[in-house]
Amino acid sequence: MTFFGAVARFAEWWERWCRPVVRWYQTRMAMRHAESCGTGLKVNRPSRFLSRCRFGDNCNFNGMTVLGRGRVTFGDNFHSGENCRIITSNHNYDGGCAIPYDDTNIEKEIVFGDNVWLGDSVVVVGNVTVGEGAIIGAGAVVCGDVPPLAVMGGNPARVLKYRDRDHYFRLKAEGRFC
Repeated sequence: MTFFGAVARFAEWWERWCRPVVRWYQTRMAMRHAESCGTGLKVNRPSRFLSRCRFGDNCNFNGMTVLGRGRVTFGDNFHSGENCRIITSNHNYDGGCAIPYDDTNIEKEIVFGDNVWLGDSVVVVGNVTVGEGAIIGAGAVVCGDVPPLAVMGGNPARVLKYRDRDHYFRLKAEGRFC
C-alpha cells in the first residue's frame, strides 16, 4: 500500500468512526454550557461557546468561536460555515483611565434571527441584530444591524441584494428547512 493509499484509508476510517463521536461530544458540550437550547442542535466541527449563548431549534455549527461575555441568541435553523467568530465584548477605549484602553470590558449582545446563514470566516461584533432569513457571505465583517432577508458581504458588510420575499415565506410556510 502506498503512503497516499494509507492516508486515504485513515481519512475514510476517521469519517466513518471518529467524526460522529466528535460531533456528539461537541454538541453535548455546547448544550451543557448553553443558557438555553432548543432541539436538534448539531455542532459538526470544533466550536467554542460561552455560557450566555441561547440556541434555537435545528442550529448547525461548522466551526464557531464566541468570544467575550455578552449574550448571543441564535434563532431557529441557524447555519454557520467554518471559522466564524462572534465577538461580544470590547475594551473601554473612550473615557477610560488608560491609553489605548483600560481593563474594563463592555459587554454587547448579538441576536441572530431565524433561518440565518453565515458563510466561512464571518466575523460579527457586538450590539448587532441579524434579521430573519439573512445570508452573510464568506469573509464578511458585520458591525451593524442586518435587515431581514438581506444578502450581505464585504468589510464592513453591506447589503448586496435581498432574497425573494414571496419565495422565502412560501418555503417557510411549507416547513422546508434543511
